[in-house]
Amino acid sequence: MPQIPEKIHELTVGQLSARSGAAVSALHFYESKGLISSRRTSGNQRRYHRDALRRVAFVRAAQRVGIPLATIREALDSLPEERTPTREDWARLSETWRSELDERINQLGRLRDHLTDCIGCGCLSLETCVLSNPDDVFGDRLTGSRLLVERRPRT
Repeated sequence: MPQIPEKIHELTVGQLSARSGAAVSALHFYESKGLISSRRTSGNQRRYHRDALRRVAFVRAAQRVGIPLATIREALDSLPEERTPTREDWARLSETWRSELDERINQLGRLRDHLTDCIGCGCLSLETCVLSNPDDVFGDRLTGSRLLVERRPRT
């Protein structure tokens, strides 16, 4: 991993990419979503403050465990004066995400447990299939293996 001298306080997008492991396109995307910020030079090139490295690491760690970018942005916005997240911030914020992750894990476990039933049946019945019809939302209205397509009036 390329080292950046301590005396350099701003990074180019290429340096930030090389150091963080995030693609340049991902860094541009993060910036467009307000997760990181840069200033522009007189030549219109992006320059990132060194603390962008920690913000990118924070974003990528949260993404790896399945936290949506909108939720990550809310977490970063909750920090005073848009400061860089600390280890304590991660501990506090990750604790708030724990119940959401536990629910997702439970939901995936239920889907996994019913996957064999679906493969064994093969019909993907909307009446009973937990993959096509989670929580049987169509069971009261329709049966069979297809949804009715809305028809447009002929012109």
